[in-house]
Amino acid sequence: MKSRVLLTALLLIGLAGCASHAPVPVVERGAPAPAPAPVSKPAIQVPPAGETRLHTVKKGETLYSISLEHGQDYKDVAAWNNIENPNRIQVGQQLKVSPPEGPAPVAVVKPVTSSGPVEAKPLVSGSNSEAYKREPKGGKLAYSEQALARMRSQEQAPEAVRQVDQPVEKPAEKPAVPAPTGDDAIDWAWPSNGRMLSNFVEGGAGKESNKGIDIAGRTGEAVLAAATGKVVYVGSGLRGYGNLVIVRHNPSYLSAYAHNSKILVKEGQAVNKGQKIAEIGSSDADQPKLHFEIRRLGKPVDPIPYLPAR
Repeated sequence: MKSRVLLTALLLIGLAGCASHAPVPVVERGAPAPAPAPVSKPAIQVPPAGETRLHTVKKGETLYSISLEHGQDYKDVAAWNNIENPNRIQVGQQLKVSPPEGPAPVAVVKPVTSSGPVEAKPLVSGSNSEAYKREPKGGKLAYSEQALARMRSQEQAPEAVRQVDQPVEKPAEKPAVPAPTGDDAIDWAWPSNGRMLSNFVEGGAGKESNKGIDIAGRTGEAVLAAATGKVVYVGSGLRGYGNLVIVRHNPSYLSAYAHNSKILVKEGQAVNKGQKIAEIGSSDADQPKLHFEIRRLGKPVDPIPYLPAR
């Protein structure tokens, strides 16, 4: 009986010892170690270089009409396309209607945002009194008890007192804003004093259009430059315009003067606002009148908002 009790006690002790040890974790030795998270880098985007605009020649178009449509000097279009004779272009031919070389690409770097808040730390802590002893504020005063006391009083003084004690450097003066240039700098005037015959009408969806305004007049009356610029076309190569003068005022704006009986300027000539450039006529028109257009980047716009009230 005693031997059975003793044997049972020994067995219980052995089981308790086994239960007190935690099981050994199982590790698969052949499995690869997990890859570290990738480090984010600033993304760089390079926009495509400026592309040259192309125009496919359609039936009935001329180099002059294509140039006017895109707001360019026909001589420039001819040079961009190595055309010696402006009267010889073919249907289906692709013409460059903007300078062949675009602006160089510019890399745009996106800033990397922080994954967590950044703690702002003070430049000088209140307990770091040894820093004052090694180098007083400003780094220019020799150490002394008086200098140390003065600096501590400045730290505790109100902001207004510190501004009086320490001279404040005046901010640098900003450069003067230049006067407006380009489109906003054009000073427009009426090209003729006659009465209005027809207004600007924007076409579309089968609607008949009028790309400018028509002004009544008598044959031989003056046609005036509506703004200062340079004559870029003189001739009758555009169907429906008769004897035509085109003046470029800046890279964005052109003005056109049609149906003239006589032209008084030449291509390449600089003209001033109000200068007589032609005489009213009826070339390619049903009566003596001036057809006047303003074009912005080649697109016709209503001249009335640009012209002064009268």
